[in-house]
Amino acid sequence: MPYPPFRGDKLKIYHLAKELSKKHELHLITIAETVEDISYVENLKPYFKKIDFIYLPKYKSIINTVCGVFNSDPFQLNYFRSREFQKLLDKKLSENEFDGIHVQHIRMSQFFRKNTDFKRVILDLPDAFSLYWKRRSNNSTNTLNKVFEKIEYKRVKKLEIDFVSQFKKVLVCSLEDQLYLESLGLNQVDILENGVDTTMFKPSEAPYIPYRILFTGNMDYAPNVDAVVYFTAEIWPKIRKEVPHAKFIIAGQRPVAKVLALQSDSVEVTGFIEDLSKEYAKAHVVVSPLRIGAGTQNKVLEALAMNIPVVTTNVGYTGLKLKRDEGALVSLSANEFADNTIKLLKDPDFRDSVGYKGGESIRSRFGWSGIAQKLENYFIELKH
Repeated sequence: MPYPPFRGDKLKIYHLAKELSKKHELHLITIAETVEDISYVENLKPYFKKIDFIYLPKYKSIINTVCGVFNSDPFQLNYFRSREFQKLLDKKLSENEFDGIHVQHIRMSQFFRKNTDFKRVILDLPDAFSLYWKRRSNNSTNTLNKVFEKIEYKRVKKLEIDFVSQFKKVLVCSLEDQLYLESLGLNQVDILENGVDTTMFKPSEAPYIPYRILFTGNMDYAPNVDAVVYFTAEIWPKIRKEVPHAKFIIAGQRPVAKVLALQSDSVEVTGFIEDLSKEYAKAHVVVSPLRIGAGTQNKVLEALAMNIPVVTTNVGYTGLKLKRDEGALVSLSANEFADNTIKLLKDPDFRDSVGYKGGESIRSRFGWSGIAQKLENYFIELKH
């Protein structure tokens, strides 16, 4: 259910629908994972003529996943397996002649296995998922997790080669993901970037708080958990040695125990923040020390749109096409990450210069209206 539009997939679909509904008739068919999801239907009605969903509670998904041990599908497909959804989708497609069908996420692709006509269908993958699982496995230190992640990597890679390749158009959100999938033999991959709400995330007139370092994201999401644990263990001590008054803020909903355990005099875990723009506005620097994942990171786009400089790894950065010292400082090691952060903390003029350059570039290229137009153009391309 693409609401509330705070992070990731929900955010992207919400904003695309908001833009495209201005001149197109949209229908939504989705899975509600919680009772709370069902309550959000009212919030989505302004953008969709019809909303259909099935309720798939967590216990059923867990049963599906356990049963998935005995087949060759990725576990994330098994988690969302639903005969009810398949029936609902088939009925919807038989009763309506849609000009285009936008399938969001590899998990939803499974419901098109019986569909031999892919001419109107675009599969939108936030990431190249086998690349994501490969990185996750490479960075895992837990033996059982590593075994699971290697299995998922192999299953997802096979699915991408054998099935995803059948879609006439496949979208990813960065050049890195596109090149990776093309290396697997997928020749129909194009880019649909993540966007940023430039009406919400815009330069703030309020002064930032000196030495305040911010990380944002859903704090039960494995790449984000790994990022903050890595940052506090490998990077934070070096920063604190040079800037003793620095404070690290971890802002995001559903922080897991491993994240909560990081709290200290210099590290704050906020939990859910309703208006992230206000949190960004207080930040001296935003950090994105991700080692796992792919795609383009919303946290980087949002911060840059507000003229706030970002120190980042190369994960999620490639697709931004920023020049040196234009918004983001890319760091390939813990020492370099610490040094770049310290430089921004100690040199306010450099901080403002880097942030301003990045903001100008991001606001001009990543507004949602332009991203939605690009998606519309892909559908027009399929029709010809």
